[in-house]
Amino acid sequence: MSSAPPQFKWGIVKQVLSGDSVIIRGQPHGGPPPEKQINFSNVLAPKLARRPGGANASGEDNRDEPWAWEAREFLRKKLIGEEVHFTCERPQKSTRDYGVVYLGKDPATAQNITELIVAEGLVTVRRDSSHTSAELAKLVELEDAAKAAGKGKWGNSPPAEHVRNIKWTQENPRNFVEHFHGKPIKAIIEHVRDGSTIRAFLLPDFNYITLIMSGIRCPGFKLDSDGKPDPSVTVPYAEEARYFVESRLLQRDVEIVLESVNNANFVGSILFPKGNIAEALLRDGFAKCVDWSMAFMKSGAEKLRAAEKLAKEKRLRLWKDYQSNVQNFSGKEKDFYGTVMEVYNGDALSVKSSSGAVKKVFLASIRPPREAARVAGEDGKVPPRSKNRPLYEIPWMFEAREHLRKLIGKKVHCVLDYISPARDNFPEKYCYTVTMGKTNVAEQLVSEGLATVVRYRQDDDQRSSQYDGLLSAEAQATKAAKGVHGKKDKPAHRITDLTVEHSRIKHQYLPSWLRALKTDGIVEFVASGSRFRILVPKDSCLVTFLLAGISCPRSARPAANGMNAQEGEPYGDDALNFTKERILQRDVQVHMEGTDKAGTSVIGWLWAEGNVNLSVALVEEGLATVHFTAEKSEYYRALKTAEDNAKAKKKNIWSTYVEEPEGEKEKDGEVGDKEDDKVVERKVNHEKVVVTEITPELHFFVQHADQGAKLEALMTKLRQDFSVSPPIQGAYTPKRGDLCAAKFTEDNDWYRAKVERVTKSNVSVTYIDYGNKEMLPPSRLAILPPAFTTDKPYATEFALALALLPSDDDDKQEAFKIFRQDVTDRTLLLNVEYKANNLAHATLQDPNTKADIGKALINDGYILCEKRREGKLAKLLEEYKEAESAAKKAHNGIWEYGDITEDDAKEFGAGR
Repeated sequence: MSSAPPQFKWGIVKQVLSGDSVIIRGQPHGGPPPEKQINFSNVLAPKLARRPGGANASGEDNRDEPWAWEAREFLRKKLIGEEVHFTCERPQKSTRDYGVVYLGKDPATAQNITELIVAEGLVTVRRDSSHTSAELAKLVELEDAAKAAGKGKWGNSPPAEHVRNIKWTQENPRNFVEHFHGKPIKAIIEHVRDGSTIRAFLLPDFNYITLIMSGIRCPGFKLDSDGKPDPSVTVPYAEEARYFVESRLLQRDVEIVLESVNNANFVGSILFPKGNIAEALLRDGFAKCVDWSMAFMKSGAEKLRAAEKLAKEKRLRLWKDYQSNVQNFSGKEKDFYGTVMEVYNGDALSVKSSSGAVKKVFLASIRPPREAARVAGEDGKVPPRSKNRPLYEIPWMFEAREHLRKLIGKKVHCVLDYISPARDNFPEKYCYTVTMGKTNVAEQLVSEGLATVVRYRQDDDQRSSQYDGLLSAEAQATKAAKGVHGKKDKPAHRITDLTVEHSRIKHQYLPSWLRALKTDGIVEFVASGSRFRILVPKDSCLVTFLLAGISCPRSARPAANGMNAQEGEPYGDDALNFTKERILQRDVQVHMEGTDKAGTSVIGWLWAEGNVNLSVALVEEGLATVHFTAEKSEYYRALKTAEDNAKAKKKNIWSTYVEEPEGEKEKDGEVGDKEDDKVVERKVNHEKVVVTEITPELHFFVQHADQGAKLEALMTKLRQDFSVSPPIQGAYTPKRGDLCAAKFTEDNDWYRAKVERVTKSNVSVTYIDYGNKEMLPPSRLAILPPAFTTDKPYATEFALALALLPSDDDDKQEAFKIFRQDVTDRTLLLNVEYKANNLAHATLQDPNTKADIGKALINDGYILCEKRREGKLAKLLEEYKEAESAAKKAHNGIWEYGDITEDDAKEFGAGR
């Protein structure tokens, strides 16, 4: 210790042991400084409690003597970290040093701490007549004054009120952590075991805890048999790290955030006036980041990583020999935006960039669900591993894929983190952090328990740039026992593979598929423009599906299974890519019409997103031709029109097409007319419906009356799911044609909706189960959970059959008003009469009076009767024309001033 003047020594108060003893340290010179304990001369302070388990801590030692804490706190608040001068002497036959401590740089004006604490009535003066002195006399005088004034322990308050109720242990540490909900707790650091482990009192309840700092680890000490640091073993930077923390935290007021429990110790962060002490330790190279405890941090992990990075760059202390293994990337691979085209199991995506290049993107630092260890059967043999269908057989793999499948068609941002080198016959993997909006795709997958986080060596920096977020998400998923972290309810997908078991198609599955109007499916694989493998969730089977009505050029095939590679036909690969971009791994609807000759594949029609008939779309793009088998189909006219358009524009396979002579076209047209005239009988098949929405064009949306309860149950489940797991605002970016969830303005409830149009500030949606439309801000939209996408829309759009609106706008509004009054929210009978412009036209009938709604509107003069050529409509058309004639004679509605069709001639730009 230095001294100035000679009778005094000086130092800095490191620790207050009690009301009558302190530890004073000197200044550091290349390492932790020397220390000395000074006991105050002539006074005796009440004894503080000792922690149970110590060498001398038993019985009454576990509790304070009255006023012991107040005496310690008086000195702590006054002296910790302050420069002091002191005297020091060691009496004969004593092992302790006694003296007087003076607060202040100038001994002449410094405060005598012993006199201050005596004056406060917090210690007792040793009145030993054999050692009388002026100093003792002064202390006696001060004690008598304190007694007279009733200060401190000399007051009238009961002694029991000045004894702490210390809770040395916590019965249920995890519940103890949960109780504070991550809020900062005021605390006093009582002991620094090593640079990253301390003991502290949590205030105001005096809970005594051992705390491991979250996210870091400092060098520790080699302990001897008594659990104390072994001085014979030197651990580099261990003493310096402890001194670093002691000089800043020991017996200081801090805030502690409890985050988890490790064995009997708590894990958390310590906040002192200059921030998180862990960050300071890392910045000065006294600590390293550790992943296991960083996962518990609610925030601040990125600051710890940044502090460690700074120490590495400067090669401070623990990092003096550090060599970086981080790869430097540049160019378009490093950072690009693209559209997700395909999902590979649960950890990779195929992303198409704006330049048209398609890249396989692996999600950095995560691992998809793994196959459980296979157990030998009764015969002692271990069953073989699945090579072809791990997606369905590995628990949670299918759910992981389905979670990622929602990204298909969405725009994502990919940032390259590292390249995993090639090994075990696998090529190198480009590993990215992929975000959609503000959502980290990998983190969301991990948070649902559908992937796990890869653990790295401490010196391996090749990891996700959002690694801490992944660890935190995994910790939460583990705590909630989600997905792969749960011990029960593992999903099982028993999929029948009809691509192999062909014999079961015709007898077991095809009959029900033929009866169904449409069947929902997921396209798992696209072999060519018109040949796919489809998963039918309802029947839990895989089936090969061929598009009906078209011939599509064959695409190239690579060599596989002993077969040589085959060249594709012209435009075959274009057809393949066209189809893949529209339906691969998308939800589709199919109508099965039969099987091929071999009975190995199902033939039918497929509708992609937006209710697009894929056969028609391929023909219209000039990537397929109409097959003669389509002539008997209801889609033949649409196919022929599409083919004619492709020929006219000379698209793809029609690029060298020479147009047929006019006479041939006319001949074909005459045949078509005759075919149409064959249907002369009108079919009446009334369905009981409820009209939910009307448009000004006299289109209307209906729900089947018998599906009301099912729809109500679906809506209730949707709202319950959003109540339990509210959507993250900003996580969903609406795109035209998307199926999403929308919060209706009138009742603030969630409904299923389709995105019709996206502007800068608003999104136009149609509520698919009711038919109404609304403009909403993007904040009122959310991703629709997959469980709610399988049900078809409950509202179907129709046009009023044989109905023609008048040309005058006021008359149109009046017709719309009356029609809405007649049908909205009523149960009516509906009959589909014909299709036109891709929309079914139907009549509506009152179930009680049997009155035809459309006919009544014509009879009352609100609308006109449309002329149709179909023979099957002849009788109905005649009834409607009679109603129109009656309205004219009675001058009803639009006929009030005469026949409005007289001016409806071609010279006026109209005609019916």
